[in-house]
This record gives sequence, C-alpha cells and structure tokens, in this order.
Amino acid sequence: EDCVEGKERYSCKIFLDRRPSTISMSVLVVVEMFNALNALSENNSLLTTPPWSNSWLVTAIAVSMALHVAILYIPFLAMVFTVAPLNFVEWKAVIWLSFPVIILDEVLKYISRRMLGRKVSFSMWKRTDLLPRTGSHLL
Repeated sequence: EDCVEGKERYSCKIFLDRRPSTISMSVLVVVEMFNALNALSENNSLLTTPPWSNSWLVTAIAVSMALHVAILYIPFLAMVFTVAPLNFVEWKAVIWLSFPVIILDEVLKYISRRMLGRKVSFSMWKRTDLLPRTGSHLL
C-alpha cells in the first residue's frame, strides 16, 4: 500500500531513508564476524585463545569487512545494494548492538567449561553400539 502524507502520524519520508536498513544489515554482518571470532575455540575464552592465533580467520574477517565497507561507501555499489554510508555515531551503534554476542558466547563457554569438569557417565553406551543397550544388557 502506498504511503499518503498526512494520513498517518509519521512522515512518508521515513521510507526513503536507507540508513535504518543499512544499520540493520551492518549489525548482522558484524554479529557474524564476532561469531566467527567466537568459533576459534568451542570452550576456551577469547582471552585465552586470541584472534591472531588463526591468521586465516583474521584475514577472512578483514576481507569480509572491507567488502562490506566498499558496498557502503562506493556510490555505485551503494546504489546497487540500496544502502547508505554510515557515520561514526551509526558505526558506534552497530558495534554496541553487535558486541553482546561475544558476551553471550563467553558466558556459554564458561558454563560449558564448568560442565566439562563434572564426570558424566555414559556407561550404558558401548563403543561399537549405535543405540543404547536396554534391559538385561545393561549388566
């Protein structure tokens, strides 16, 4: 449905602004880059397994971010992808909205490390079994 100026409480000009969707897309891109960093180790913290321990990953993240920035700041690409260049304040918002994924994953890794410290018994499983043994086979 077309927007008719004055019909709603908001201005139809908000639909012409590319910044909100660009910020959303940038948050998704940065969240995925942070997720890639989190994937360096399943259980170890980023504080113990630094990003530079995997130069291929750091390079991939740098190339991905460079391509994203190119899409935002090269006018032809910005037009093709219907995005707008972000200013410093908007980039700060992107980082602030994306960073919690690192905190969340660090908490999950901490819980995982704590769980690994406990002994878990899988005595009902035999190495060659694909299914758990039942009944009299448990003895």
